[in-house]
Amino acid sequence: QVQLVESGGGLVQTGGSLRLSCAASGSIFSTNAMGWYRQAPGKQRELVAVVTSGGSTNYADSVKGRFTSSRDNAKNTVYLQMNSLKPEDTAVYYCKWSGYYVGSYRQYDHWGQGTQVTVSS
Repeated sequence: QVQLVESGGGLVQTGGSLRLSCAASGSIFSTNAMGWYRQAPGKQRELVAVVTSGGSTNYADSVKGRFTSSRDNAKNTVYLQMNSLKPEDTAVYYCKWSGYYVGSYRQYDHWGQGTQVTVSS
């Protein structure tokens, strides 16, 4: 099993910044991708940013130029630096880990518990 611990959410004013962190631990053999999704009230969960094992990052169009995601492979940790925050960024942000356990033969996905980000206008 894999455990994900998220931190860094909170309340910030429009134009402010926050940094989210997500650390994966457990019986990890290899990590393929780690990333961030968000879900606003009444909306579906959507991709924010995903960092692949090769280090490339894909961003949602709505956050390009404002958010930056990075990984520390040695620590199995992914970060999301959020700048120029807008009220529409308000959501619960979830970390997702995709990879292999020790002894597994297929890829598994795990989600963090979510952290609230609220941007006031």
